[in-house]
Amino acid sequence: MADKKTVKKAEPVKPAAPSEPSRVRVQYEKEVVPYLMKKFGYSSVMQCPKIDKIVINTGLGDIKDNQKSMQTVEKELMLITGQKPIYRKATKSVANFKLREGMNIGLKVTLRGRRMYDFYDKLVSIALPRVRDFRGVSDKSFDGRGNYALGLKEQLIFPEITYDQVEKIRGMDVVIVTTAKTDEEALELLRALGMPFKK
Repeated sequence: MADKKTVKKAEPVKPAAPSEPSRVRVQYEKEVVPYLMKKFGYSSVMQCPKIDKIVINTGLGDIKDNQKSMQTVEKELMLITGQKPIYRKATKSVANFKLREGMNIGLKVTLRGRRMYDFYDKLVSIALPRVRDFRGVSDKSFDGRGNYALGLKEQLIFPEITYDQVEKIRGMDVVIVTTAKTDEEALELLRALGMPFKK
């Protein structure tokens, strides 16, 4: 039995230091908000559009019956986004595609807050410039309500993915949902945040 004199009291756990805000969020607050207020003549900071969430989708069409391949895609998406994806299921059966209702047909991740800003930063400053023959993204992919959709042809443009461990080249859709009321406001918001639109 341990001697009472030698038993040390447990030291109180120090609260973790608050992490630094995301680089994109700081840029938005310090540079983008004043720019948008001046350009569109907003009377309040609250009127400035901002990124609300980012949704990443990828299809499982050819591997919907292969559990191991589905887990590989799930792991890749988790590495890229830092968040566990959820499975999207078929809402109705389609005989021509050998599709039954309730079958897993895709994966989806919805990013908000810190993870959203970190993913946007990585997409704009690291991933997109690694696309082969990259000349910028189209500024015609807005939906009329201030949301922007972007298609990526391969997951290899993200630094977390190792070429040797990739089972198959697989694309994904990235939807950037903003609070902008018009496409013009959304375009200026994303452009000010570094989105490389074609000139």
